[in-house]
Amino acid sequence: MRRAVLAALAVLVPATAAGARDVGEVSTAFKLIGPNHKIVVTAFEDPKIEGVSCYVARPRTGGLRGAVGIAEDPSIASVSCVQTGPIVYREPVDADEDGEGVFDERRSLIFKSLEIDRLFDKTNGSLVYVARTTRIIEGSPATSLSVVAPMTWNGTAPGEPKLE
Repeated sequence: MRRAVLAALAVLVPATAAGARDVGEVSTAFKLIGPNHKIVVTAFEDPKIEGVSCYVARPRTGGLRGAVGIAEDPSIASVSCVQTGPIVYREPVDADEDGEGVFDERRSLIFKSLEIDRLFDKTNGSLVYVARTTRIIEGSPATSLSVVAPMTWNGTAPGEPKLE
């Protein structure tokens, strides 16, 4: 019985990108029973590119359904990425137009997830990050975009991109 309860709770906990950390949250609506509705800000580093940090803000539903983990959060998010040090390409990055996932979080029990993909602009050498939500059948057209144009950092020129 105990294992079944722990397994059920594990399903309810949102999956987030490895190394992601919550920076903070602000309440947007008071709920008498359960936690308030919130905007949660999470930071993560690009897994293949040293020197890029991203911040994603998204709503988290409160109330009784939010406390139990069965609420479906709204399909909106905002992403902002910034150069935080010299740019070093640790691994080759996907250079095709579909991009590559760098962050993924479940937004409901089964069907919805928030994804952040990195695209590489070959013409300008810029890193483009796009936030979107997906569902099994259909995603939301609401998106957010952030661009990092690698610059010299304290005299260290950005590394040459390794492309796949």
